[in-house]
Amino acid sequence: MALITKKPRGTEDLLPRDSYRWQFMEKLFHEEARAFGYQEIRTPVFEHTELFERGVGGTTDVVQKEMYTFVTKGGDSITLRPEGTAGAARAFLEHGLHNDPLPIKVFYFSSCYRYEKPQAGRLREFHQFGMECYGTQNPAADAELITAASNIFERMGLKNIRLEINSIGCPKCRAEYHKALTEYFSQYKDDLCEDCRDRLERNPMRLLDCKVPHDHEIAKGAPTVLDYLCDECREHFDSVKGYLDANGVAYTVNPTIVRGLDYYTKTVFEFISDDIGAQSTICGGGRYDGLIEELGGNPMPALGFATGLERLLMTLDAQGIEIPEPDPCDIYIGSMGEDAHKKAGALVNTLRKAGLYAEYDVVGRGLKAQMKYANKLGARFSMVLGDDEIANGTAKLKHMDSGEQREISLDGDEFIREFTAAKIEEEFKE
Repeated sequence: MALITKKPRGTEDLLPRDSYRWQFMEKLFHEEARAFGYQEIRTPVFEHTELFERGVGGTTDVVQKEMYTFVTKGGDSITLRPEGTAGAARAFLEHGLHNDPLPIKVFYFSSCYRYEKPQAGRLREFHQFGMECYGTQNPAADAELITAASNIFERMGLKNIRLEINSIGCPKCRAEYHKALTEYFSQYKDDLCEDCRDRLERNPMRLLDCKVPHDHEIAKGAPTVLDYLCDECREHFDSVKGYLDANGVAYTVNPTIVRGLDYYTKTVFEFISDDIGAQSTICGGGRYDGLIEELGGNPMPALGFATGLERLLMTLDAQGIEIPEPDPCDIYIGSMGEDAHKKAGALVNTLRKAGLYAEYDVVGRGLKAQMKYANKLGARFSMVLGDDEIANGTAKLKHMDSGEQREISLDGDEFIREFTAAKIEEEFKE
């Protein structure tokens, strides 16, 4: 029978056999975020379109070309989130979190949506882990956030990951930089792509991020933002570098990094891998001190980063780093006959309540097929119940690898105690 439909282009299914890989990363992210004092925030998968137009920026490719936007039956313009920061900032403002003790530190797992050409490491539905900090303009916070990302990648065992940092200044010094960029790129205006000619009028820094090869070559000769930083921004950037040095986090300064979203100010950074082809940035972030004010709040400094889970998995695979597989089934209890089958189910339920992974037959297999299935599960122990075992109140517990057997009680509490002792004993041998 033919399928009614297939998954939409640019999306992927997460199958049961692969879910442990995502769970491993999510657990690691949770632990590292907690170590830095971050708490989880969850925001809606869709927001009012204006949030992204004002927050992300009307001159960005994300807003101009890539958003999934639709009009509701009530006439509201709604957009599936293309990134996580704008929604988190909206929640911070809407719920008055600025009234809580500062800084506010949050992290999130978000599914995000951008309509662009699918390719390796770039999907239309993708997933991000992000960390956001509100309420401090101290450069130590920038370094702490970057260090958090660095610690995550180090704990994953990733190699050949380089950190590149830059400062794109504040609105005051960036205005002078924009003038210099406009003057430089204007002499090449007729050679620029259509998008860049539009960016030249609206936000010339966007030209530095253009992926068109010809425009990219032109951009190499453009003035660098570091030459236009005001004293405050230069001092802030120097201090960030000093804290990174103190934390033992290696970096290089790359004056061409501008990031793809308009809300960034001062510090911007990227973690880059050369092992996954063109989509080499696995994490990006920086400071966005004007975002909360742009969304209607009082001035509130903020900073954050996001890393793509799909790209992280690609990098782990490219470097041959294996994620530990989950523990196998602790015990499979086979059975012959209705009474034995009911007893097997009761024992399995007792084991599960004790936090153990236990299975029994729910398909209607014969005993031989049950044991074959136990092997496929990789069960560490097995046990078979029949009329004799039920009558005696005991059964043979078999270690599947060694073949060693021992008799244990089928009484609930005694069964748990004896099975746990056998499990611990075998683990000690291993």
